[in-house]
Amino acid sequence: MDNVQKSINALRETLRHHEHLYYVLDAPEVSDAQYDTWMRELKALEDAHPELRTPDSPTQRVGGKPKEGFAKVPHSRPMLSLDNAYDETELREWDRRVHELAGDEDKINYVCELKLDGLSLALTYQQGRLARGVTRGDGVIGEDVTTNVRTIRSVPLSISPAKLRASGLPENFEIRGEVVLPLAAFQKLNQDQEAKRLAFFENWHSTPHKPGAKVPRRKNLDPFANPRNAAAGMLRTLEPNIVAQRRLDFYAYFALSEQGYIFARQSQSLDAMVAAGFHVNPQRKLVHSLDEAWKFIAQAEAMRESLPYEIDGVVLKVDSTAVQSQLGFTGRAPRWAIAYKFAARAGTTQVRNIVVQVGRTGKLTPVAELIPVAIGGTTVSRATLHNADEIERLGLKIGDFVTVERGGDVIPKVVEVQREKRPADARDFSFPAQCPECGSAVVREEGEVDWRCINVNCPARLRESMLHFAARSAMNIEGLGEVMVNQITEIRLVRNLADIYQLDEAALLSLKRIKKKTAQSLLQQIERSKQAPLDRVLLGLGIRFVGERTAQFLADAFGSLDSVMQASAEDLERVQEIGPRISMAIREFFAVPGNRELVEELRAAGLNFFAEKKKTSSKLNGLAFVLTGTLPSLTREEAKKRIEGEGGSVTGSVSKKTNYVIAGADAGSKLDAARKLNVPVLDEPGLMNLLDHGKIEG
Repeated sequence: MDNVQKSINALRETLRHHEHLYYVLDAPEVSDAQYDTWMRELKALEDAHPELRTPDSPTQRVGGKPKEGFAKVPHSRPMLSLDNAYDETELREWDRRVHELAGDEDKINYVCELKLDGLSLALTYQQGRLARGVTRGDGVIGEDVTTNVRTIRSVPLSISPAKLRASGLPENFEIRGEVVLPLAAFQKLNQDQEAKRLAFFENWHSTPHKPGAKVPRRKNLDPFANPRNAAAGMLRTLEPNIVAQRRLDFYAYFALSEQGYIFARQSQSLDAMVAAGFHVNPQRKLVHSLDEAWKFIAQAEAMRESLPYEIDGVVLKVDSTAVQSQLGFTGRAPRWAIAYKFAARAGTTQVRNIVVQVGRTGKLTPVAELIPVAIGGTTVSRATLHNADEIERLGLKIGDFVTVERGGDVIPKVVEVQREKRPADARDFSFPAQCPECGSAVVREEGEVDWRCINVNCPARLRESMLHFAARSAMNIEGLGEVMVNQITEIRLVRNLADIYQLDEAALLSLKRIKKKTAQSLLQQIERSKQAPLDRVLLGLGIRFVGERTAQFLADAFGSLDSVMQASAEDLERVQEIGPRISMAIREFFAVPGNRELVEELRAAGLNFFAEKKKTSSKLNGLAFVLTGTLPSLTREEAKKRIEGEGGSVTGSVSKKTNYVIAGADAGSKLDAARKLNVPVLDEPGLMNLLDHGKIEG
């Protein structure tokens, strides 16, 4: 048995070595036939001795499929999106803000990395073995796709203790990265789809059918629009064998542990992941100024078409993780990173028609229906025209040939009319005077470019409003998704948001394909949502310009919905980040009688109109702190929260008003400034003493 175990171990190490050479380094040393021979030998030994088979064996790349779909899993830390910059001016403004918020920090370096056009994935390793792979999901909760992740050959199933020591990674850690489908694999996939589609139709036409029978539509045989969509679909398929055939790839870009950052610099983190055997994009660079970063961006854009995968920009990250902690996050993105998006890709096509959509706020948006055109790997058949003024500015007519761009490589928009190609039968478009959904009059306020439906009970507004109200970030009513909302609004089960709380089991069971268990579960979610705090209610109401962050500031400042409703413009503008535009939108919303009636109906339904009561302490009330360097156990963000939780404040620079400077390893110029101004300097134990007792003891 010892000899068998030794043979198995040797074959596993050999296969892992050659997998790494082939899938990560793109430098194979043996033929596919030789690799397959070793794999068959290992499989035969494991079949003969199943007690010696382990989850991280190369033979376990393709396991059994999940029994009931993919479980929802919370992330250890939110997987936030990035803010974007679309030109050099926006990028330099971000750089200016970084330096300003970092205060007296020394020169800031950035790591430049290609922005792969794929989907984000978080891999958890325990004792060096892959334990779980989770999709980004909504950034807070993702789907457990471990079974499929194991089929991705560039994802290590296990990492030896020697490699972990060499890399500096602990035994338990998390790797975040991007799953992509290489362009060659994408092209082969669509070729296979086309072959299957032709075979299906040939078979259908060769089989007798009744006169007038229509050829069935088989969506599963349609070609994929782009590599990203194809990769996303594959990762969520319940057939791991299919995923294994598609040759997905994984590029790691971030490593963290339960304590947070593992390394002092992002560049060190990338090098450590390479040493551990992860596929890290070699097209990356540590730069010492924004001018150097701009040169890297230009080089990346020039090589874009020659890369074996799709990219849509370059990500810049502050290299120092201590400075990252100091900069922190906004409500949706880190302040220490930004995605520079390449110029949009364009194509030429013809406008078939112009239709008008009605959004959640009643805004009417004209949309061009196009003859489908491929732009940057995606088939585009619709493009936004923004508003009536934009149609007039473009001089657009139905039937015109137009230039279409994918703005930020995502949202298609018409940017130019090719008037020299205008056909003789091109016709003018008249913006509707009535809402296309409910027939009510539409209005445009003075100084605004958008026309809006004024009917608060417009079905189109109600559909979008319900989806927004029920979203995870607002009232979090799980089960009240697009399909359910469409059914509810189509048969007019609700006339406004408050009617959600009047739904009962009998009404829900009248909907198509709704079982008793589903109805009861939704009603429980609706009842639970009544306890949501004020910031969620404010967000759910759909007030223009009021997002998650603004809703939280309003809740913190006023404490109750009644206080927000009664607040003057001056009161509102005293709140953090609220200016005249937002204050006007809030006051206009609550000035509408229908909206006030809605609030009263929600109150009668039992919703909570008060902010969460936060536990506060006054131990450090009135004291100002500055953090510098890396603390032994606390991240800068954690230290900041502890100080603010006890009533203190944290600022970015040292002045005569600073009460304490908290200094860790590699403290910068802030420590020198503290000494010059005779400001008391504490280490982490001193800070903990202060937090515990409100004064320095011992």
